[in-house]
Amino acid sequence: MTHYTSLGQQGDPRDEDPEYEHHGGFPEYGPASPGPGFGKFVATMRRLQDLAVSADPGDDVWDEAAERAAALMELLEPFEADAGQSPAGRTPGLPGMGSLLLPPWKLTRYAPEGVEMTGHFTRFHVGGNWAVHGGVLPLLFDHTFGMVSHAAGRPISRTAFLHVDYRKITPIDTPLTIRGRVTRIEGRKAFVSAELVQTSDGAEEALLAEGNGLMVRLLPGQP
Repeated sequence: MTHYTSLGQQGDPRDEDPEYEHHGGFPEYGPASPGPGFGKFVATMRRLQDLAVSADPGDDVWDEAAERAAALMELLEPFEADAGQSPAGRTPGLPGMGSLLLPPWKLTRYAPEGVEMTGHFTRFHVGGNWAVHGGVLPLLFDHTFGMVSHAAGRPISRTAFLHVDYRKITPIDTPLTIRGRVTRIEGRKAFVSAELVQTSDGAEEALLAEGNGLMVRLLPGQP
């Protein structure tokens, strides 16, 4: 028999799953406090990503840029850390939690009933004609669904499927908001949904994309 659980009945997930913290040998991703230098570095790298896809200098400048990038790589390589130890992705006070993989968005609501994030996209995310690349939006939705699952007290889970409906062109350099929630729970399965909207002062929100997905709790030993 399929077991359905309403969100209002969610208790401590450790009651349902004693191995809540350790499925698949996941490291425990506690928050990091790397200091202001890391935030400055990430912000600079984000701007560098924008310039890497938009600059058009001569060959001599590209050669110098490559040399400088190689010097930075040489500086950081001795400090490469294991998964779960570097501050990237573990600094919730920074846009994208300090991860260059994630769009530069910040949490504005984190509760069992739902999660909200606000942010914008930049030149780095353009697919064509100043619109955000269609492949970037599933990344944002997937990140949101992970946060939604965690905020709802769900055990460690992975995405089983993710579907995005594109309603309007998503612009860059424009304030946006994404809101997501768990809509239904069936044992190991958590069904999730979210909406991406454009927010403007005094104007009605414009729906840009909708997403829904399935997050499945890992079994012991699953990676």
